[in-house]
Amino acid sequence: MTCENKIDMEIFKVIKSAIRQSSDLENMGNSLVQLLTGVLDIKGCTLFAANPVKKELEILTTFGLSTNYLSKGAISSQKSIAAIYNQKPVVIADTSNTDLLQYPEDAQKEGIKSIISLPVVFSGKIIGALRLYDHQAGDVSDHDLDTLMLFADHVGMAMMYTRLLNAFVLIKNTVEGVHDIWIDSN
Repeated sequence: MTCENKIDMEIFKVIKSAIRQSSDLENMGNSLVQLLTGVLDIKGCTLFAANPVKKELEILTTFGLSTNYLSKGAISSQKSIAAIYNQKPVVIADTSNTDLLQYPEDAQKEGIKSIISLPVVFSGKIIGALRLYDHQAGDVSDHDLDTLMLFADHVGMAMMYTRLLNAFVLIKNTVEGVHDIWIDSN
């Protein structure tokens, strides 16, 4: 990405609306990665969930990347741009000149020249990552990086909201089922 600002207020509103309007994590994630890829004119975007047991990042949704690239292997949260665990964004302006990538050869084959990796945080804990992959080497403006961090914060809240909503619905359905069984047996 170049250092010019790419995210204006209208783009911000559209992407924020996609995050806010969905109570389904998959739909929200799909809208988000597609919108970011399109409006930023980049190669692709991926939303990951952190799996603390396996110490891996698991793909929730992605857009613009090939099946070969996506099936390169497990994404170790300790090896693949692990610097996000200090809860700060990581900008790799040139993928051919970094030691932060777990699979640098695969990035080169995919035509990925730069990556922005944003931590997805909720309540002070990393719960995922949002990564933007560009077909051009380059940097990102401070304005756009700040805006992308706001998106990542909203994604963290949306992920937790969706999990809580799903848990609530499951509990509600279970209680209603038990209630129905109790009434039917009396």
